[in-house]
Amino acid sequence: MSVSRRGVVVAVAAFLIFLLVPFIGVHVPWILPSTVNIINSTGTLEVLALCFIFAGVALGYDVIFGFTGLLSLGPVMYFATGVYVFDITLTHWNWPLVPALLCTFGISLVLAIVFGAIALRVSGIAFTMVTLAFAQAFYYLIEDNPHGLTGGDTGLALVSSRLPGFMSGAVSNTRNLYWIAFGFLVVSYAIVWMVTESATGHVFVAIRENERRLEVLGIRPFGFKLGAYVLSSLVASGGGVAYILLIGTAVPSAVASTTVTLSILIMVVLGGAGTRWGAVTGAMIYVYLEQYLLKVSAEPSFANLPSFLRVPLSQPQFLLGAIFVLFVLFVPGGIAGMVGRFRVRREGRNRG
Repeated sequence: MSVSRRGVVVAVAAFLIFLLVPFIGVHVPWILPSTVNIINSTGTLEVLALCFIFAGVALGYDVIFGFTGLLSLGPVMYFATGVYVFDITLTHWNWPLVPALLCTFGISLVLAIVFGAIALRVSGIAFTMVTLAFAQAFYYLIEDNPHGLTGGDTGLALVSSRLPGFMSGAVSNTRNLYWIAFGFLVVSYAIVWMVTESATGHVFVAIRENERRLEVLGIRPFGFKLGAYVLSSLVASGGGVAYILLIGTAVPSAVASTTVTLSILIMVVLGGAGTRWGAVTGAMIYVYLEQYLLKVSAEPSFANLPSFLRVPLSQPQFLLGAIFVLFVLFVPGGIAGMVGRFRVRREGRNRG
């Protein structure tokens, strides 16, 4: 079986498995992140939905970072835009679903074009610092609670009276919200696949490899870099919409902090930048481990562990950071790179 055909088979199998997870009531001890060790329990479905959301956001970020080679520290701004604009239009302005979505993506598009055009006037570390400055300014803006719209540090709870019944935050709708998050990931993957496999996607890669060569050939990279920036931003905004539907409350520290940006970067590097499936895999593993470690630290027997185990295990971000450092040092290219090297060695043995 060829590599491409094998990849299609794995993708279809994964799609069907995740699609049917809400119907699987199997008890699996020690592995699941919720307190109830059943695959289709509410807690497990919520964690998996969160995995899908950040996998989609990481996939969008992979377009600008992995394929185009631009280190942006601003994707969290557009993720937070999706969260807060959608929340505000429903909660404060009492808009119906479709106008709220159109307003959310419209504002995200305008912000991405304006801020992207400004940030891309510089390159390298200067571009990174400008995107970080924009993200930090946006964080302090929503934390300041302008006109009482964002709720500041206390957060803004989503009022779902204008949403269809199947999208409300009731526990009985967890299965529906799971499918919405999964649908967001599938649509994001399809869009990113189409763009990165097109001629535009090849230009993205050429910019990453040697931007000056493109200029010599008469191709202006600015428009393509802005396109990658806008696409990444819109995918992040879509993730923000799915996030607020799932979680139901917008809090600045959870959706707009620098920690979220760094987590998204780690997800992509952990999985393998510029590979699409690597970004998805890295994000799902990262979020799953983060939630699982929170469960472990809440176990009654946890307090009886020796301090050298209890202290690091009580800090999931510390452990995830340590895993990231180990991957950077010993697994270059992330999970995708490791799989690629294994495949090359196996093919070499088969030829021998």
